[in-house]
Amino acid sequence: MEGDIFGEIGNTAQTDSRLLLVFQKSLLQAQDILNQNRLLINEINQNHESKMPDNLNRNVGLIRELNNNIRRVVDLYADLSGSFTKSQEASSEGDNSSGTLKSDGKANQKRIRSS
Repeated sequence: MEGDIFGEIGNTAQTDSRLLLVFQKSLLQAQDILNQNRLLINEINQNHESKMPDNLNRNVGLIRELNNNIRRVVDLYADLSGSFTKSQEASSEGDNSSGTLKSDGKANQKRIRSS
């Protein structure tokens, strides 16, 4: 996606800030594509309702463009999911707290005994 944002985990605040920027950029890209899709769908519907052969032929290309846009959005969300997973793994590796998260999402608290 945007280079290796996990290369320097030493500064957690800086890493969190970079992650936030990457997520924000990806979400804005996805939103732009979804806005384009809304316009494409409106044009496809208008062409379909017109029943004019030229407009119906144009829909073939518009539908291809719509499908490609949907693939791009899916890829963006997949990249976001992967980045989020990596960030969670990186933060849990750097986290020395006593709690862990089980695969079912529930916290597993460890008791620290004092001597």
